[in-house]
Amino acid sequence: MASAGGIYWEDHGGAGPPLLLSAGLGGSGHYWAPNIDALKACRRVLSYDHRGTGRSERTVEGDLTVEAMGEDIRLVLDAAGVETATIVGHAAGGLAGLALALAAPERVAALVIVNGWAKLDPHTARCFDTRLALLRESPRAFYHAQPLFLYPPQWNSEHHQQLVEEEEAHLAAFPGAEMMQRRIAAVRRFNVEKRLKDVAVPVLCISCDDDMLVPAACSTVLAKAIPEAGRVRMRYGGHACNVTRPKEFNDWLLAWLDREG
Repeated sequence: MASAGGIYWEDHGGAGPPLLLSAGLGGSGHYWAPNIDALKACRRVLSYDHRGTGRSERTVEGDLTVEAMGEDIRLVLDAAGVETATIVGHAAGGLAGLALALAAPERVAALVIVNGWAKLDPHTARCFDTRLALLRESPRAFYHAQPLFLYPPQWNSEHHQQLVEEEEAHLAAFPGAEMMQRRIAAVRRFNVEKRLKDVAVPVLCISCDDDMLVPAACSTVLAKAIPEAGRVRMRYGGHACNVTRPKEFNDWLLAWLDREG
């Protein structure tokens, strides 16, 4: 729809306070397709493609950091004419929202972190090692294995044909091995464990017990250390729980947002 300093973003409309959706490692605003219609019923919904991915500028100058990803959220808000918004971020997108909340809390009305972390967990590091090894083999190997990290086994079985089609779409939009390596390196370096007490905005931490990539305990750390934090812990749904259980995810999210005003 529009470009903000090289970042492709979309305004999905909707009535109510602004809400910006930030995807995970893949970076594409398409990730939120199962959630947008429900959310825009009572919020103005914005989404975007992370810099270096999707329809955004593919060249990222300088060091790629989570803090820079947070600044890109600020650019999208500026372009949309939004002073303060609720940020809903999945994994890497949640980290970017957390970085922005620490750097510019006046721009973040509230923050929802879905399967995120304050400091990389050893299990997640092992998963990233595996994904990087697959990436070195081939982009197809990388994307063919991706559902194993994102979704529960039964969901993968029930959505096999959809995943076959999505694999081809991911390959067509592949940002390049170097960019994926840089994005993984950025989220691996991110560590704000000692700064969580300084988060001055309301935060909801959503996790899933069967997340194969990020242990639910990482959200426990966030929720316990952030002064004004709530917690939703799902039993089933995997890393991409907003995709596998969209109705429950949307209902919990909107209920929390309504409670926070």
